[in-house]
Amino acid sequence: MNFLREQLDKVKPHFQKGGKWEKFHYIFEAHETLLFVPDHTTKAKGAQIRDAIDMKRMMMTVIIAMIPCLLFGIYNVGHQHFLAIGQEASFMDMMLVGAIQVLPIVVVSYAVGLGTEFTIGTIRRHPINEGFLVTGMLIPLVMPPDIPLWQVALATLFAVIIAKEAFGGTGMNVLNVALTARAFLYFAYPSQISGDVWTYIGDANVVAGYSGATPLAIGAQALTTGENVVASLGTFGAGWADNIFSFSNMFFGFMPGSIGETSTLMCLIGAAILIITGVGSWKIIVSVFAGAYAMGLLMNGIGANEFMLLPAHYHLVIGGLAFGAVYMASDPVTAAQTERGKWIYGFLIGLLTVLIRVFNPAYPEGIMLAILLMNVFAPLIDYTVVNANKKRRLQRATV
Repeated sequence: MNFLREQLDKVKPHFQKGGKWEKFHYIFEAHETLLFVPDHTTKAKGAQIRDAIDMKRMMMTVIIAMIPCLLFGIYNVGHQHFLAIGQEASFMDMMLVGAIQVLPIVVVSYAVGLGTEFTIGTIRRHPINEGFLVTGMLIPLVMPPDIPLWQVALATLFAVIIAKEAFGGTGMNVLNVALTARAFLYFAYPSQISGDVWTYIGDANVVAGYSGATPLAIGAQALTTGENVVASLGTFGAGWADNIFSFSNMFFGFMPGSIGETSTLMCLIGAAILIITGVGSWKIIVSVFAGAYAMGLLMNGIGANEFMLLPAHYHLVIGGLAFGAVYMASDPVTAAQTERGKWIYGFLIGLLTVLIRVFNPAYPEGIMLAILLMNVFAPLIDYTVVNANKKRRLQRATV
């Protein structure tokens, strides 16, 4: 590391004011601060609080928390591939197939996203920070494994420019950047991110009766045909993957779906890392699950259609609810900031997710729309909470 530090110090003057590469100063600074602690301090007068956490460490912690989902996602892509074609395979074979399919998506996401940020930072002459390190990992994890790479690139470009840089960069965005990328693809190229695209098949022939549909898609289909949703999930896959949509399988994640969203267990491990390190808000995470469970119970009581009768605890393990609650809803930039507001914000996300699933069979996965909608309302929630606190204090002062 000393050698690297010395080499950076040698070329640093060329990137500073008056140097021959001055216009690339912020690109150099971004790489330097990623590798080493910045050598500048706050200049403003007043009390200063020294904290061990900064943006770089916060982003790295989130990336570490996503590693369980990434590794399991790589394994599950391979697992679903061999399951669909009816072949036995070793763990390493599954990991190899999954890595070949998943890692190019990760590379494209980072290459396009960072390239866009570097270009805009150079043109607009503003600092480039580590914010996209998290977004660049989130985007692949919310994509199906068979997504075309050019669509990943296009969605990443759209999300960085429209959802982030247009608002001023990291810390200024209103909408979650990774979810904006997914939403762009869902509405622009629905055939590549919906339907039976959730399992990588390659050139192999699938076994009889195979379908790459997700459990939410199976449930939505059962709703439209009047079948029992739980029974449909229990019998689906008979002959090629018995009990593929059992509750335990859905909890552990051995089912078709987005690369990083299928395993509730891996998401909970990530949640533990974020909560223990103080990076993620446990209030938001818990309230999302609570809101989804409460709405599930309410729908059970109404029971107007079969999807409403789906046991409330099933809503917690199907789709991307767990992933969204842990990594998306708790985004410190787009989430509510007040303590009471976090409870309200998370609860409404969980509530809306189940509401969208139940009443919109054409779009059974509701976590994306629920989070994006509540991103917009987060400032209003905080404003209402702060005003309510002011009124209570004024009332106490006048007593």
